[in-house]
Amino acid sequence: MKYRIERDSVGEKQVPSEAYYGVQSLRAFENFSITGRHLHPKMVKNLAIIKKACAITNEKVGILPKEKADAIKFACDEILSGKYLKEFLTDPIQGGAGTSANMNANEVIANIANEYMGGKRGTYEFVHPNDHVNMGQSTNDVYPSAGKLGALDLIEESLKELDRLFEALEDKAEEFQSILKMGRTQLQDAVPMTLGQEFKAYASVISRDCRRIRNASKAIKVLNMGGTAIGTGINVDKNYFDMIVPEISKLTGYDLVQAEDLIDGTNNLDGLVEVSSAFKTCAVNLSKICNDLRLMGSGPKTMIADIILPAKQNGSSIMPGKVNPVIPEVVNQVAFKVIGNDLTISMCAEGGQLELNAFEPVLFYSLYESIEYMTHAVATLVDNCIVGILPNEAQLKHDIETSVGTVTAFVPHIGYQKSADIAKESLKTGVPLRTLILRDKLLTEEEINEILDPSAMTRPGIAAEYLIKQKNQK
Repeated sequence: MKYRIERDSVGEKQVPSEAYYGVQSLRAFENFSITGRHLHPKMVKNLAIIKKACAITNEKVGILPKEKADAIKFACDEILSGKYLKEFLTDPIQGGAGTSANMNANEVIANIANEYMGGKRGTYEFVHPNDHVNMGQSTNDVYPSAGKLGALDLIEESLKELDRLFEALEDKAEEFQSILKMGRTQLQDAVPMTLGQEFKAYASVISRDCRRIRNASKAIKVLNMGGTAIGTGINVDKNYFDMIVPEISKLTGYDLVQAEDLIDGTNNLDGLVEVSSAFKTCAVNLSKICNDLRLMGSGPKTMIADIILPAKQNGSSIMPGKVNPVIPEVVNQVAFKVIGNDLTISMCAEGGQLELNAFEPVLFYSLYESIEYMTHAVATLVDNCIVGILPNEAQLKHDIETSVGTVTAFVPHIGYQKSADIAKESLKTGVPLRTLILRDKLLTEEEINEILDPSAMTRPGIAAEYLIKQKNQK
């Protein structure tokens, strides 16, 4: 391999001649071999967008010559087209509060721009990584701003899947609206409900999660661009200061605003904690739903078996015919990961000192991971589980007929104590409630049928209305 010599504050270093990255990127690659991964494509994309916006703005205010600005814009567009991704080699978890990621972008863009202007890689004779690509900027405003924009991109993708989940659950709620089942509290028989009501409740909580995530994402549409090193705006042209965030808005399509207090915007990361918290809450809710699905699909012969989950793959290497609820299980595991990442993100925000938070790299790494994992988990939950769920109608009917949970419906008509006595006798002897009530002439067959009508047991007010009607007739 051929090399070129590049210099930085630490000294000289050999850089591969064909590389578009430079000495600072290479040092970071060698120093931070942590995850074995490179910068996230969304981070790379948004670093390029910000660098392009800065070049446009610096040219507009007259401090960056047009030919250099055009070369930087060309380089950024090349990166945005999907080229040069392998040149962004720094590990996403890195020391230096993201300086290595920012310099990786500066060096790659500068080398592309130099070639565009007729120069050679590593010479920076026409466009310099710091003087031109990083003009009016600092890692401390560029990196968190690019990180937030990347999170917004990922959130859009995640919300599409969560909206699909909401719609799938709504469809199941409508499909199952007339199918009666036993509700359960503390894993014991409670009172009847419809399977549709159960799935409607799942849809409701997912709807809240979507709303919560959308509201939280507003907090990261506030950028500290223009603040440079600590939020004071040192080395920033006044016109650039006013124009940079609107220019980024124009390029991204997001309704972005500049932080009112740029020192606050540079050293506090609570908006990112808010987004993480919204995804953590969603993870908790998804995991609870998947716990329910696994319970309701358990058996299929010796457990609850309210529903039939789609069979997706063999469940055992030793037990023939066994099928496990693998899709809800994988969503559970993603939820655990998101909840753990939320703790990491919280500690990153808490752990910052004074005017800068050095822990943004692992914060963004964890946040991106949470959002992406959630997106993929929800997609497989919809496509490989929810849409294929079937009711186990024979089992549901058997449970309603044999459970003593329906005795609650008789309380307004025969009283609590008599209802309790009948329930105990039914549990002890196995004789159905209906038979015992008719035996003791507490109610007629017609009255029992009306009380046990599904609409009477699954909506408020029906039993009371019936009782009033009976009293009036008498």
